[in-house]
Amino acid sequence: MATFGSRQNLFNRVWDEHTVRILPSGQTQLFIGWHLIHEVTSPQAFQMLRDRGLTVMYPERTLASVDHIIPTLNQARPFADGLAEQMMTAIERNCREFGIKLLNLDDEHQGIVHVAGPELGITQPGITLACGDSHTSTHGAFGCIAFGIGTSQVADVFASQTMAIGRPKVRRVEVSGRLSHGVYAKDATLHVIRKLGVEGGVGYAYEYAGDVFDRMNMEERMTVCNMSIEGGARCGYINPDQTTVDYLRDRPFSPKGQAFDRAAQWWLSRASGPNADFDDRVAFDGGEIEPTVTWGINPAQSVGVNEQIPSAGSYPAHKQGELREALAFMDFRENQPIKGTKIDVAFIGSCTNSRISDLREAAKVAKGHHVAKNVRALVVPGSQQVLAQAEKEGLHEIFKSAGFEWRAAGCSMCLAMNPDKLVGREICASSSNRNFKGRQGSPTGRTLLMSPAMVAAAAINGVVSDVREML
Repeated sequence: MATFGSRQNLFNRVWDEHTVRILPSGQTQLFIGWHLIHEVTSPQAFQMLRDRGLTVMYPERTLASVDHIIPTLNQARPFADGLAEQMMTAIERNCREFGIKLLNLDDEHQGIVHVAGPELGITQPGITLACGDSHTSTHGAFGCIAFGIGTSQVADVFASQTMAIGRPKVRRVEVSGRLSHGVYAKDATLHVIRKLGVEGGVGYAYEYAGDVFDRMNMEERMTVCNMSIEGGARCGYINPDQTTVDYLRDRPFSPKGQAFDRAAQWWLSRASGPNADFDDRVAFDGGEIEPTVTWGINPAQSVGVNEQIPSAGSYPAHKQGELREALAFMDFRENQPIKGTKIDVAFIGSCTNSRISDLREAAKVAKGHHVAKNVRALVVPGSQQVLAQAEKEGLHEIFKSAGFEWRAAGCSMCLAMNPDKLVGREICASSSNRNFKGRQGSPTGRTLLMSPAMVAAAAINGVVSDVREML
């Protein structure tokens, strides 16, 4: 049984509590408290079970949702896309056969798996969680250790509720001070990735700490942890506090009554203490962060909205090829201002920025304005719960009056495994998490990542704009 000193950080505390054994390879066999699945990465894993004659060991610890391939405009079955319909049919059959709860399109809790899980109270401090999706690090906002895993590992978790994984080191990423008005959680996480690089977190888990993260609500914290993987980190987390406890109160899967109070006390005890040890520490001043926009083909290639795209000479020699590749693909030039860049599409959505607070901030910008001519603008809530709340508040009417399309819940244009895609060389202002080549459905399409409020500003003006001038 592990013993815990005052110098142990949350990550290592939770890791030790969930260690089954150390394998001959040196990896840890880690118990997984909750397993979330969706329709894209699960079919092959279910087939692996059948091929071996195995069952899902703890189906009550698994929750399925549909999000990646579902259309957000016409959801009538069968779907027009034959492959999407096959994936839907497969997850419905697999969940019935193996006794797994499925949040299907007719379930009021259906949504993007990283939005629906926290809404239900499944994501809790001190647990381990896995999902066959890169952005599972989102759940670390609650002080849980959450891993995105591959299909073979999905099968391992199905069969044993464990997986083999090497223990990463832990880096404390501290952002002190206060974010300026018009600067959001998305800007903070893009700033960290810009400074540390897309490979800076390789071999690490990130503990986000400091005044900036302490002040954030849970939805903002989810945005930050969501993009940990984009900085190369294995996962990212924020220590649980009263904000965490208040969010989880009265959620469907949260403990009830006195059991909740006992759980809350235990949750708070998982947090890293003031004397906790870390393998590395970095610090940033939140007051120096401005609205941030990516200009290239990975999330670290970004600048403040009033800055210029860098020149090759500002990069180390071994990195200059990456810069030139990005400039050529994006059709940008060195020292070009990012502000004023013309856009064709605006997308507000994704597991990074599709929650109710994201939509509220974007609606503040959109209210009383109209989307620019020749800009196609979409707002896609992250879940049916978000959609219902937004409509209750009248946000959908604000967006529709401003010329945005109001869609059903799903992943949509974040990865475009559905009808929502870029066409040709379109440039998209996007609140999603990746700006890789081809990420949004067109091999030559171009993506500029930014906050939802910044996307709304770009949609209205037809060009990348400083949202602070509109607030």
